[in-house]
Amino acid sequence: MPEKRPFERLPADVSPLNYGLCLKPDLIDFTFEGKLEAAVQVKQATNQIVMNCADIDIITASYAPEGDEEVHATGFNYQNEDEKVTLSFPSTLQKGTGTLKIDFVGELNDKMKGFYRSKYTTPTGDTRYAAVTQFEATDARRAFPCWDEPAIKATFDISLVVPKDRVALSNMNVIDRKPYPDDENLVEVKFARTPIMSTYLVAFVVGEYDFVETRSLDGVLVRVYTPVGKAEQGKFALEVAAKTLPFYKDYFNVPYPLPKIDLIAIADFAAGAMENWGLVTYRETALLIDPKNSCSSSRQWVALVVGHELAHQWFGNLVTMEWWTHLWLNEGFASWIEYLCVDHCFPEYDIWTQFVSADYTRAQELDALDNSHPIEVSVGHPAEVDEIFDAISYSKGASVIRMLHDYIGDEDFRKGMNLYLTKFQQKNAATEDLWESLEKASGKPIAAVMNTWTKQMGFPLIYVEAEQQEEDKVLKLVQKKFCASGPYTGEDFPMWMVPISICTSDDPTCAKMQILMDKAELTLVLKDIKPDQWVKLNLGTVGFYRTQYSPDMLESLIPAIKDLSLPPVDRLGLQNDLFSLARAGIISTVEVLKVMEAFVNEPNYTVWSDLSCNLGILSTLLSHTDFYEEIQVFVKDVFSPIGERLGWDPKPGEGHLDALLRGLVLGKLGKAGHKATLEEARRRFKDHVEGKHILSADLRSPVYVTILKHGDSTTLDTMLKEEVRPQDTVSVIGGVAGGSKQGRKAAWKFVRDNWEELYNRYQGGFLISRLIKLTVDGFANDKMAAEVKAFFESHPAPSAERTVQQCCENILLNAAWLKRDAENIHQYFLQRKAPPAMV
Repeated sequence: MPEKRPFERLPADVSPLNYGLCLKPDLIDFTFEGKLEAAVQVKQATNQIVMNCADIDIITASYAPEGDEEVHATGFNYQNEDEKVTLSFPSTLQKGTGTLKIDFVGELNDKMKGFYRSKYTTPTGDTRYAAVTQFEATDARRAFPCWDEPAIKATFDISLVVPKDRVALSNMNVIDRKPYPDDENLVEVKFARTPIMSTYLVAFVVGEYDFVETRSLDGVLVRVYTPVGKAEQGKFALEVAAKTLPFYKDYFNVPYPLPKIDLIAIADFAAGAMENWGLVTYRETALLIDPKNSCSSSRQWVALVVGHELAHQWFGNLVTMEWWTHLWLNEGFASWIEYLCVDHCFPEYDIWTQFVSADYTRAQELDALDNSHPIEVSVGHPAEVDEIFDAISYSKGASVIRMLHDYIGDEDFRKGMNLYLTKFQQKNAATEDLWESLEKASGKPIAAVMNTWTKQMGFPLIYVEAEQQEEDKVLKLVQKKFCASGPYTGEDFPMWMVPISICTSDDPTCAKMQILMDKAELTLVLKDIKPDQWVKLNLGTVGFYRTQYSPDMLESLIPAIKDLSLPPVDRLGLQNDLFSLARAGIISTVEVLKVMEAFVNEPNYTVWSDLSCNLGILSTLLSHTDFYEEIQVFVKDVFSPIGERLGWDPKPGEGHLDALLRGLVLGKLGKAGHKATLEEARRRFKDHVEGKHILSADLRSPVYVTILKHGDSTTLDTMLKEEVRPQDTVSVIGGVAGGSKQGRKAAWKFVRDNWEELYNRYQGGFLISRLIKLTVDGFANDKMAAEVKAFFESHPAPSAERTVQQCCENILLNAAWLKRDAENIHQYFLQRKAPPAMV
């Protein structure tokens, strides 16, 4: 390992109060000119000013103390490695306020960070470029010299000099627009002064856009900007945003602090979206909904992303983390509350059940690895930030906040949130500050409980057994760290403070008992429970732990899956826990397959989605054996009854979730080679291509996947007519890898052969981690783990280092699983097909 360079934050002797910033981008030569006039405070006499600055050339710099004359800087010393510049002055700058002026030039780069260019095609087919920004975490310094740390807040007066036929936007509303003296084709657009804010939330966009607008109930002007000619595709997001702003205002009891908010779709965009205050940028797929061609899952995705970014306008923008160490709180919180908000806007989405399958189980999968990390990672150098933008900071973060909200109760939680936002508004805070506010509001030991979840990695497995004693059931609970590799054998015994809830068949939706488990073992007495009544832990799958029941307790829960008396989210959690226990070798995979067969009557989309996901993992594993066909038969058996119930065409009165379920089930049956599904998919595809009958948006994905998987080169040629943007290439390569054994080999070879180009395109962002994970996670022998490890040792990708370790660990775990269970699984499949013995 190379030695970590000691990282130093900026010196505190000079700090900004206000940035007056004028930028003039050149959309032809891809450069920009900038003028900065900053009101600064010299807190300690000094003869130099140190700021952040990257890929910018300073032309002149001067400082004028208030009421005194200007002193010109005599030297600019760039520390490129540290992205800093030191301005040296011939005389000492005394304590007090003054004006720092800097003229500079920079480049409109094509790296999707800083002030960059984004390519688009006009309706008439011309290629043009917009100038847009992406500053989080540390790229404001690529647009202007600044104190680029989240805790160094100031106000901003921004103006942009742009071609007069272009749209120019920034965080605040336009207050003036006048012709530019030196060139009649340009205008100078001035924006109102911002509140006190961090540099990473500043934004500007120059380009060609249409928009739709409305006012939210609380009087905020909301606009959604779309590519020219696509304004109607902004309507759905506009409706969500207009409902969401008043919801948050009411939830936090703090008004939205700016006069307007713009949501804008950017053609080339690395993340899903970015919460710049008052000007939120999105990748097009996260904002635009084409009423004719967008499927239900796209709508849901847009609603969640809009909910997430708007939550940040309070939590993150009004109150900001003191340093990147606390980033998890910013992201985890927004990733939790986006669901609360969508549940408010669209109760018919059953979104909290989907949370469990999308975030909670995903986080548990990663967090059971030895190469996981605590939610709260101490960050020194901001370059380490990219690495912690992973499922732990987002999904585990959101899951423990959901558990916390449940433990505190909604009313006290809201009280605590209001305390926190009011106390720290326009300032910075750390994780402990939020715990303190919530503790004050609830009177519960929040910090003590939460530290066990955020400061140590992993989570507990709770083993439970029950004994009937007359009218009561006595439960014995034991907690141990859950490991993907099997029973925990470490020297130390990590412990969690676990909020436990228990329900019984009396009322599966209501907790019979709630208790905080703060030691390794716990014995509880449940009063008045008959011997034939079942008992279940973790009501609502809210606690961040897995449960292992004694065999007889589990046995009694199976009928409750079949007759659906157990709520959907509990059915899902039970199956997911069992699957992960089998994966870890704690129980046999055959046990899980038997439970999966109990889901024949399952109506719920999310439960099917999780089941499908786990069968997909098993199917990938068994693609390394010679009985891969047998699991396809199993998949067809499990999915065909629901497939027949749903059919191909929507029925009157169906909703959002039925559309999602139909797409999921038909895709699963089609991929598994279900004869009737395959024939129908081919028929509908032919009609679609010939224009006889266009496929509905919700059926496109399952039909395309089915006909491609069982297609030939002509099928492929028909499909290859679609354009792919740079940010989406990763998903295409990942799709090939996940499709089959051959696909996995081909994708891994493609990544190795084109590594230079791919790395250059995505380095330093989370896309590179995603690419690696999607390509290699499905391998299952020790040799491949060694090959992957060796490849990345000779082709290092620092921001994806942890991902590479996690993937190698997963490959070894897959290999162990295969060795351990393949034969049992094969026997189970054979015996399912055998005719029943004659008695």
